[in-house]
This record gives sequence, C-alpha cells and structure tokens, in this order.
Amino acid sequence: MGKSVRYTVEDDVVKEIHKIVVHQFSMADVEDPDLYAAEPLWNWEQSEAGKFVMKHAIDKPEWRRHMDPMFMGYRYIVVAELEAKKLSEFYLRFDKIAKL
Repeated sequence: MGKSVRYTVEDDVVKEIHKIVVHQFSMADVEDPDLYAAEPLWNWEQSEAGKFVMKHAIDKPEWRRHMDPMFMGYRYIVVAELEAKKLSEFYLRFDKIAKL
C-alpha cells in the first residue's frame, strides 16, 4: 500500500493528512496468526516509533493481515494517518523504519 493523501479544514486552515504504512512484519503459516502477531504488534507499540505514531496519529492506527504467498504465511502492516508536519518528523526520526 502506498501512501494516500486527504485534506481537511479546521479553523479555516487546510491540513494535509497522509495515510501510510508505519510498520510491517511477516508471520509464518501458523494455526492462529493473529494470536502470534500480538507480541510483535505490542513490542512495536511500546517502541519509540510506536509511541510517536500512537500519540500523533489522527485516528487510532489499524493493523491489517494479508496473505504472503512468497513466504507461505502472512504479512502484517500497521497503517496510520499523520498530519504532514508529523509525517516529516516521523521520517526524520525513524528513517530506517519508514523505508520498510
């Protein structure tokens, strides 16, 4: 998923909101992948990048599970909406994470 952009108006100011993938990881083919994915999701949420996203996201970030046929398992992504200024700060502070 690439990033998508939408615009909102608050107090006569137009704000640019970006929806981006802020974290992703793979999960092997297991019986209950969501149960096994809980730990990496929790660990990311407790990391510096995760705390930044949880604090500055427009809405609560959401995770999604997709089939990953390349590795015969699942691919999990965390998607969040960030205002343009906070997105820039996210890229500057967590550059390696953002280039997943």
